Formats: sequence, structure tokens, C-alpha cells
Amino acid sequence: MMDLTAREILSSYRKRTLSPVEYANALIAHIARWESTLGALYAYEPDRLVSEARLSEQRWMNGRPCGILDGVPATLKELIATRGLPIPQGSIATKLVPATYDAPPAARLKEAGALIFAKTTVPDFAMLSSGLSTFHPLARNPWNLACNPGGSSAGAAAAAAAGYGPLHVGTDIGGSVRLPAAWCGLVGFKPSLGRIPIDPYYIGRCAGPMTRTVGDAALMMNVLSQPDARDATSLPYADIDWDSYYRGMDVRGLKVGLMLDAGCGLELDDEIRVAIENMAGVLADMGAKIIPVDPVMTPAMLSGLDHYWSARSWAELSQLPPDRLEKVLPFIRTWAQRGEKVSGVAAVDGLGQTFAMRRKCAQLFEHVDIVLSPTTPNVSFPAEYPGPTNDPERSFDHIAFTVPWNMSEQPAISIHCGFSHGGMPIGAQIITPRFADLQAIRLAAMYETARGPMPRWPLPPS
Repeated sequence: MMDLTAREILSSYRKRTLSPVEYANALIAHIARWESTLGALYAYEPDRLVSEARLSEQRWMNGRPCGILDGVPATLKELIATRGLPIPQGSIATKLVPATYDAPPAARLKEAGALIFAKTTVPDFAMLSSGLSTFHPLARNPWNLACNPGGSSAGAAAAAAAGYGPLHVGTDIGGSVRLPAAWCGLVGFKPSLGRIPIDPYYIGRCAGPMTRTVGDAALMMNVLSQPDARDATSLPYADIDWDSYYRGMDVRGLKVGLMLDAGCGLELDDEIRVAIENMAGVLADMGAKIIPVDPVMTPAMLSGLDHYWSARSWAELSQLPPDRLEKVLPFIRTWAQRGEKVSGVAAVDGLGQTFAMRRKCAQLFEHVDIVLSPTTPNVSFPAEYPGPTNDPERSFDHIAFTVPWNMSEQPAISIHCGFSHGGMPIGAQIITPRFADLQAIRLAAMYETARGPMPRWPLPPS
């Protein structure tokens, strides 16, 4: 039952071959078996899930579901505010103050009838591509419990990969939806900036679906993309036919820019290169024209971004009282404290590199229609590591394939495209022009169909 997609669950509710209570009870039993190992959830409320499932069941029995997701369990990343729950930011240094409102993604899911039964764990201050936190248990990768799920949407990736229901929402400012999606064999969609309203908003910060299928990501976009005036960076609402994802598109003659060099950061693993080249071959067989392209990132861009973010982070962390500052994960404290030596000129220059990225991305799309690249340069890494390099001096080296598209505000979707020799998932990234979100979804769905069903996660059946 934990293999069911949200669309299959809803179909079963309509046919009355499955009830929300039956599914909720099966989910609770599955989580009980694995959560002590996976560390995916925060503020998990099984009793509330059953109570709300009973109400949903009655609505379905009366033929009056309250929304398109009525009775489908869902999780939200810990950083996304839900009324009454604190936002610890993954750190014991944070004061626990209950949120007074539902952030836009939470509000939209509730309005659609989704059953939000838990938040998902993040690393300290969501500043790591890892499941390592001083507040939450260590999050692990369901494909190999010795491996990391990535981050900062760590718990969301672990929960989605382990079948903790079909619908999960992460956030992404440099790859935090797509990176863990790739390392956990998921679909992770970062839409155009502003397509999904979010609060608080910031440069490049997006919320996005993390699911096991493209169809479920498209289903969530119907809900998450609804307007909310609290996000001053949000786009005007567009009535996009997300449910047309399965129609695909004619890719004959489509110019696909194949980017196998990030331009900086970690060197690409050979087995990832092969997997991406194989995916390019699938698109070529469909009639697409594959064009090798140069990277958009440079070492100056990546280091400038690192300087800016460390300075910004240290500006915040340095305001903590000494006793609370001491509680911050040492890796984060060491990385952020480098920002103390970043001059104002260097910080402004670092922020300026985001516009340099944007310019290079725009120039690239003058010559190609879409870009295909790896999502990550490396396969998953030890669960206990704070990041792929385990080095605060190189903490951004793994985001060079993902971060430029946050700064250029373009849609980017990660989809599973193979396994490493050690059996760990590999993700490919499809990037489309700004505002062409449905095109990204449709291309991913076409590849998903060509690829075939994703193998079941390796946890024994519940």
C-alpha cells in the first residue's frame, strides 16, 4: 500500500476500494517500523492523522470531498511555518516559539484537504546538504542507511523515498529540493521563482514538491501554485493545466544543451556522467538535437556566493548570546565565522555574482531550448557527514549544477536516471526557460515513461 501514488490513492477513495482511515493506519504502522532508523520526521502526530482521516472518510462517503487532495497524507519541511508549531531550524540554539500562522504552502495544502501529519527534519539552520542536526535525529537515506539523504530538505527526501505517504514539500535556495531528490531517487521540482508563493521569501528561495512520480509533483502544483499576497516576489497567478503533464511534447528538433561540466566545485563522478549521457541518448532517439554546452558557473561565482552567504550567516549567528552560539553545530559555526573577515566590498561583490549567474544563464538559453545536466556531481556520502566534502572550506562545492537556476529564476526538475555501482540513485536535471514550468514537468514525464517504473526502495515490505 505504501507504493501507491497520490493519484492512485484518490482514485481508490472515489471507488471506495480504500478509505482514508485504512490508508492512515497502514502509514502509521509503516512509520512505526522505520522512523527510529530514518529520522525523517518532526512534530509527528499520528493521533491527529487518524482523527482527520475519519473526517475525510465521512466526506468521501457523502460524496463531498473538500478539495483535490482530501484525505491524502502530506508532510512539510520544518522551515515552512504551521500554526502552533515552533520552527527550530534544525538547531538546539534556536528558541522554540510557536508559529502564529500557516505559511502559504501549508495553507494551500490544508485548503485542498491534504492531511499534514508531520514536518520533516532539516540540518542546523538549513545550511547543509545533509541530514545532520543538533536538534533532530540524524536523517538517513532509505536506499542505504549508512548514506546521507542530502539536504537541506533531508527529512522530506528520506520520508518520500521510504514511502511515508506520497506528498512532500521541501524548499530550495541552492539545490535543497533537487540535491536530496537526486540522492534518494525522487522527483524534485524547483519551479520558476514566485510560481509557488512562500513566506519568508528571499533571493532564489522556492518551495517545491518532492515525490516519487512526476504525476504527483504535477498534482501538487495545482495546489501549491495558488496565489498568496504575502509573497511579494510571487508571480501573477497563471491557470496552468498541470494535469496535462502526461501528454508529453514533441521533442523533434528540440535543442538540448548537454552540460557535463559545472565549471567549478567537485569533479563529476564517471558513473553519473554515463547515466546523464544515456538519458541524452533517450532524448536523441525521440528526435531531440543534443548540443554539448559550456558551464555557466565559474570559480569566482561560487566563491563569491560562499563569501556572501557566510557573511550573512555570521551577521545572524553573531547576534546569539554566547551560550546559544556554542550550541550551533561546529561545522556551521566554523563556516559562518569565516564571514567575520569578509569585507563589505567583498560581500557586495559576492551578492553581485548572483546577477553574473543570471546573465550567463540567459545567454545560454539564446542557443538552446532546454538544458540537461547532472543534479549532483557525486553519489551519496556517509550519513554522519555535514556535506559531501566534509570540509567547511569547500561547503559549496557540490551545488554548482543546481544553484545557477535559483539565481536565474528558471524551472529545474531532478528525476532519477540510474544507479551507481554501489546501488545508490543518480539524478538528472532538466532546466527550461523562465516561466516554462509545465514544459519541465512534461519533459520529465516523457523521460519517466521511457525509463519505466522506479524500483521500490530497499526497505523490507511493511
